[in-house]
Amino acid sequence: MEDPDILVLDEPMNGLDKEGVADIRKIFLQLKEQKKTMLIASHNADDIEILCDHVWEMEKGTAVNLK
Repeated sequence: MEDPDILVLDEPMNGLDKEGVADIRKIFLQLKEQKKTMLIASHNADDIEILCDHVWEMEKGTAVNLK
């Protein structure tokens, strides 16, 4: 699992304390700077706003592009 092309993450910050969330966000932002592709499923609006360039939301079973 060294240097994967795509990271698929389901609620990656779920259950972490504030310090853990900050650490993981820092890692994800570094990966973003390296142009890594990450698919993140999250209910946390802050994570989505900080980390994501493109945002899709499920609406009545359909994916809707928000950003």
